[in-house]
Amino acid sequence: MTITTLKPETTAQVTDAVRWALSANEPLEILGRGSRRGLGRPVQAGHALDLSGLSGVIAYEPEELVLTALAGTRMDLIRSMLADRGQHLAFEPPEGGTLGGLVASGLAGPRRISAGSARDHTLGIAGVSGRAEAYKGGGKVVKNVTGYDVPKLMAGSFGTLTALTEITVKVLPAPEDSATLLLSGLDDAAAVAMLDRALRSPYEVSGAAHLPAGIAARSGVAAVSGAGGAVTLVRLEGFGPSVAARVAMLREELRADAVLGRDESLAVWREVRDGAGLEACLAEGGDAHLWKLSVPPSAGPATVEAIRRTRDVEVFYDWGGGLVWLTAPPDSGAAIRGALSAGGHATLVRAPDSVRAATDVFQPLPEPLMALSRRVKESFDPKGILNPGRMYAGL
Repeated sequence: MTITTLKPETTAQVTDAVRWALSANEPLEILGRGSRRGLGRPVQAGHALDLSGLSGVIAYEPEELVLTALAGTRMDLIRSMLADRGQHLAFEPPEGGTLGGLVASGLAGPRRISAGSARDHTLGIAGVSGRAEAYKGGGKVVKNVTGYDVPKLMAGSFGTLTALTEITVKVLPAPEDSATLLLSGLDDAAAVAMLDRALRSPYEVSGAAHLPAGIAARSGVAAVSGAGGAVTLVRLEGFGPSVAARVAMLREELRADAVLGRDESLAVWREVRDGAGLEACLAEGGDAHLWKLSVPPSAGPATVEAIRRTRDVEVFYDWGGGLVWLTAPPDSGAAIRGALSAGGHATLVRAPDSVRAATDVFQPLPEPLMALSRRVKESFDPKGILNPGRMYAGL
């Protein structure tokens, strides 16, 4: 299929493009730089609405902890601007893409366990609905909760409800220091139990992950790859003296084998955030697919063990065991979702277009929730012209 790309540079042009698509009954693929294009099902559309031309920071108020930018603004530019003022997006989003793509895909990194997700940090949005109506929702200050449900609704909607044009996010001071406790040789169940213990402690843990031996060996951090087996990671952040004191107390409590200083700590958590170990597995594994499982933390190891009975998989655990990243052979979807006996959901994160078009990428919804999703979709996009089928077939 030959795709015609429309690249507006103003909200008015976005509105005109959606109005045209609405009148012509032509579906649109909504995208920014295309870095999240592989998430979700492929969109069947003859036209793409490229929002990367809507770029630039509109307002940045460091003292108020608020930044407003056009949706196509590159995330590397935003990160650099925040870093210059000692601030960051606390939910630790992955590298690349645009602000709009980040919010629309609802991504968050290892710090989600302490700081929340993209949804929790999105204060306001502006965009154009599938009715070709430009509108705004939310506020520009942390205390303003007027219309706050609209920004939350947009986070994780994958462009199916609105073509986002402007986003306001909460920013926070970046930690002055970071240190990571390293525990070696634990099996999955023992590691998750130790992570739970650390998270229940009073020491304000901001990262809790477990890398089985195969993943740990692929780390670019020598202390991790050289551990000779599985590695369990517990991160503490904050002001230098506070981090040092908390590390000393928690190290004794957990009987940790080593402590990674700031530079190594930052490096290993970038790897966890970006799935570096599994990226290597995918490169080595040829046609393997990448899955993300959200489960009750205590159920993670048993869920993985159930999958391993029939499939050869590589995994690592984040969010204290509640997030399982997993590579698996093709046609593993039924086995993976069938293992979720304790609850949770599984998302196919990376696979060829042909596979993603023919399978449930996101966890199938119970009918009452699917009916609610249809009503929400119809209220924003009654003709289904915005990213049709991106999340669920026919929606």
